Amino acid sequence: MEFERTDEQDALVRMCREFADREVRPVAAANDRAAKFPADLVARLGELGLMGVEVPVELGGSGLDTIAYVLAMEEISAACASTGVIMSVNNSLVCDPLLKFGTPEQHDRFLRPLAAGEQLGCFMLSEPEAGSDAAAQKTVARRDGDGWVLDGTKNWITNGPQADVGIVLAMTEPAAGHRGISAFVVDMHGEGISRGPKDDKLGIRASHTCQVLFEGHRVGPDRLLGAEGGGFKVAMTTLDCGRIGIAAQAVGIARAAFEAALDYASVRRTFGKAVIEHQAVAFMLADMDTEIQAARLLTLRAAAAKMSGGRHTGASAMAKLFASETANRVAKNAIQVHGGNGYVTEYPVERFYRDAKITEIYEGTSEIQRLVIASQLLKS
Repeated sequence: MEFERTDEQDALVRMCREFADREVRPVAAANDRAAKFPADLVARLGELGLMGVEVPVELGGSGLDTIAYVLAMEEISAACASTGVIMSVNNSLVCDPLLKFGTPEQHDRFLRPLAAGEQLGCFMLSEPEAGSDAAAQKTVARRDGDGWVLDGTKNWITNGPQADVGIVLAMTEPAAGHRGISAFVVDMHGEGISRGPKDDKLGIRASHTCQVLFEGHRVGPDRLLGAEGGGFKVAMTTLDCGRIGIAAQAVGIARAAFEAALDYASVRRTFGKAVIEHQAVAFMLADMDTEIQAARLLTLRAAAAKMSGGRHTGASAMAKLFASETANRVAKNAIQVHGGNGYVTEYPVERFYRDAKITEIYEGTSEIQRLVIASQLLKS
């Protein structure tokens, strides 16, 4: 399968790379050290049309395709993985399900400002006892007149501390198992919603996560996203899309680590020659580049599968699995190429290493991706 970029996609890559080089990369290390949310950069992402890449222009987005989204995600994530995941969540986990399952009224009220970057979104599926087992929801939505009242706790909510709009999964009929889960759109500033302190994390420290608590939060019938009892389908469809974004993020992290290692190996000299001239290092760099190219192709393949309109569960899982594990291998080896310098914060590879780890965990661990891929094999 060939992926030849269009003129429009080339222009998007140039814009993203210039923005990343000029505004994102220079502050990435400082934001990481301070765990500072990059509010100014998020606003700029909105101005550049990167918070709703695949949302039609008439609904506030850029009207581009999934391949364009993947290319943009790689560029931003190569400069700062934290900024990348903020962008990914808003695009893949919030705008995408709203576009697919939302009513015209929900499109106008919620999707439009999210896609335009005027508001920020979050997606609330994980709970203290429901991570990989997404069907084990304890958050409940009790009927109250023509609406529902939500009670429960959500964990690890990316963009949670800053979000204006959230998509939350809750049990509307607990006895029905996963068929009793429904999805709702909520105003994160509404009564009965509170947020815990931001989590102190190993990596992607400038991207904030927190617990979100629902205590008697009432929603009307206009807040139901999709069909009642159809929340599990909303969640799984959304994760299929989200995994493409995380795969692109992982490719970006891997590329940044590889480029740093290549630059360092080209100027650092040992035993009278550049480090890259030592076969052990040269072979390591060759493997790194090969794996990144393969991860990028798998990610583009998943993007193309989504664009075709069919199911892309297996393709998304493969891309996310391989790209995330590639990012971890490449970042680890980038530190090795740097030697002792790779272990200090003066060089960026230690940050890439810390940032890479989460890509093997969120939006489905590597183990879950293998289960998904295996289940697709059984169906074929």
